[in-house]
Amino acid sequence: MSSVSQPAVPEAIHLIAVGGSIMHNLALALHQRGTRVTGSDDEIFEPARSRLAAAGLLPAQEGWFPENIHAGLAAVIVGMHARPDNPELLRAQELGLKVYSFPEYIYEASRDKQRIVIGGSHGKTSITALILHVLRFHGRKFDYAVGAQLAGFDLMVQLTDDAPIIIIEGDEYLSSPVDRRPKFHLYQHHIGVISGISWDHINVFPTEEIYREQFRIFADMTPKAGVLIYDRDDEQTQLIAVPTNPDVTYIGYGPHEHVIRNGKTFLLNKKDEEVAIQVFGAHNLRNISAAKEVCKQLGIKGKDFFRAVASFPGAARRLELVQEGATSVVYKDFAHAPSKLKATTNALKQQFPQRRLVACLELHTFSSLNPAFLPQYAHCFDAPDVAVVYFNPHVLEHKRLPPLAAATVAEAFQRPDLKVITDSAELAAFLRGQQWDNANLLLMSSGTFDGLDLTGLAAEITA
Repeated sequence: MSSVSQPAVPEAIHLIAVGGSIMHNLALALHQRGTRVTGSDDEIFEPARSRLAAAGLLPAQEGWFPENIHAGLAAVIVGMHARPDNPELLRAQELGLKVYSFPEYIYEASRDKQRIVIGGSHGKTSITALILHVLRFHGRKFDYAVGAQLAGFDLMVQLTDDAPIIIIEGDEYLSSPVDRRPKFHLYQHHIGVISGISWDHINVFPTEEIYREQFRIFADMTPKAGVLIYDRDDEQTQLIAVPTNPDVTYIGYGPHEHVIRNGKTFLLNKKDEEVAIQVFGAHNLRNISAAKEVCKQLGIKGKDFFRAVASFPGAARRLELVQEGATSVVYKDFAHAPSKLKATTNALKQQFPQRRLVACLELHTFSSLNPAFLPQYAHCFDAPDVAVVYFNPHVLEHKRLPPLAAATVAEAFQRPDLKVITDSAELAAFLRGQQWDNANLLLMSSGTFDGLDLTGLAAEITA
């Protein structure tokens, strides 16, 4: 009588703080791979709630339950939203289970792959998105982990058994509540990118020097026969990406050669042929150069890169078109740090030099709402014809920050005609009251302007 072998039981993994943006994408990616996934969180918002529910992964109830953690788990992955005293985390430690942060787990899952890590204070999402677009255009197999939802990609994380490479957006923020190392230190890259360094996350890196040091460590982690690709014009990057290791290939890049005509940007290749692209601005032209250098390392020739990049739509919330009219256009952007604010406003002004630019920035992050950090914004908001800064005093209370006076904000930006608004209804009324003939609107925030109907507002402005 022949024996029949039983199919292997898939490994079980539990995710603490499964409702997070990247964590719920990891849960879905593991589920697709055949892993038995469970998760928990004390609050789960859309779109994570619906996406987890559709996959049968939504926790039965919100909260932390130590009984979720048992000896049958192959691993526990803990997200940043959890606290060090999380009861499920404590239970996992008590049982001696393998506990990973998100970056630790991504590294473990890609040990046998070539790891390409895109770091930098700005541009890393766009560079990562560009590389993924080009690789997919040419039918290459790859895994990825990126911090934003990208057009044409169902998930922000993909982990497979057969992809030889993985493209990772390398965030410099902390790895987990119990691991205070920056995420991009844990991926152990073979090819690394530093797109530029501009002090951010003041609540974690209290000085510019401490912040820059994290990138120096990343640069120094480039292994023998590895490649470090960096923005050669960025002053802060120059301080840490200098060629010091003879076993590493250092590649500096600048903005790609281009021309602008009638609000449209064209790349120039070696033969001075023009390639129309859908994105614009100095930052994006640098991002394209960085992505091109990475793709070259992965065997994508220049002419093949150009063929693919022509159809790249841009990353979500990065100079994203909201509405276009006959004489006006509305864009939104994730810009919130000083360098991003300056680059984004300059890009739109240069793309449409004949039009007035009305730009509105929402202060929403810990750094941007911190009086000690605010002076970093001096003269970063000079490009628009009309400049507005918005913040909600209740956000300061929620983040346990001291009250912020409108006069303090106005003084920090060093722009006498800056308009500071703290009520979203007043902001909407102010914008509706502007003259929109031959004028553009740019809305910049990592938040939502307190639920302001941007689509409706844009439709009115461009009508």
